Amino acid sequence: MNSSSFLQVNTTQAPITNSKTNERIRLLFVILTIVGFCLFISFVSLMFNVLAIIPQFLDNTRYLLFSYMLVNDTIYLFLAFFLLMAGMNLLYVPIPLCFFLYAISASVFRITPYNLAAMALERYMAICYPLRHTELCTTKRANITYALIWVILLVLHGAELVLMFTSVTNLYRYAICKNENILVNPLQNVIRTFSFVLCFGLVGIIIIFTYAKIMLVAHRVSSQSSSASKAGKTIMLHAFQLLLCMASLLSTLTETFLPKKIEYMPITNFFFFTCVPRFLSPIIYGIRDEELKKHIKKSLRKYVPTFIGRADTLN
Repeated sequence: MNSSSFLQVNTTQAPITNSKTNERIRLLFVILTIVGFCLFISFVSLMFNVLAIIPQFLDNTRYLLFSYMLVNDTIYLFLAFFLLMAGMNLLYVPIPLCFFLYAISASVFRITPYNLAAMALERYMAICYPLRHTELCTTKRANITYALIWVILLVLHGAELVLMFTSVTNLYRYAICKNENILVNPLQNVIRTFSFVLCFGLVGIIIIFTYAKIMLVAHRVSSQSSSASKAGKTIMLHAFQLLLCMASLLSTLTETFLPKKIEYMPITNFFFFTCVPRFLSPIIYGIRDEELKKHIKKSLRKYVPTFIGRADTLN
């Protein structure tokens, strides 16, 4: 009798203990995500402060595109975090609002690879066509290109919206804002697959092409080998940034092969495969760029002069 009651107590306490453990782990990753957000926003604010103070940066196509990438990553992280929290806390929202938030989030997710491709093409023009670089790579053309990419992405989401209107009788209902709740027509998957393959496939081809061309110039012309080699490293950095963007797709693998009932799985996937890559990408680029790094140090000395002074003394 005692043994049976002991087993009964254990079996009832085990799910409670597991639930508490899962809840603590989930809370831990929520806190880590929020702390990461704060650090990321601080760094982005510092970068924007540097870009805004020095006029030559925003007059340079490369730094203008980099500032667009910072804006894209910031918007994407905020929207993705909101959608994740809404889904985890079972927040019901109107389907049109859910689709609108998803469309903006998906657009800024896909626009970053195109942004990297544009930055790679800018380096390609600077090395392979130096005499026409200032003529072809202007801030006006960069703004037009950026706007056209947005138009194309929004047209694709507009096509999805039309499919939703024609497939659902009660579109203005409330539901948990999850991807499966706005996928109501098989053609939506076709549009998304086409958009995804076009995005990462085209960008991958552009990065490989520009890297190969720049490296050929580096080997042929000894006077430009230094700048061409540096540009080649920049292209490889863009390739690495593209891989970081694609890291968020790994979450589907963990959701497939790991138990789906784990409560903290969505937030851990979001932290490791969405937040960390987006946090690292602009930081790596900002620290590697000599001009940005120089002005970042100057800005930091204004805010934390004592810390920087000690660091310089140790170095």
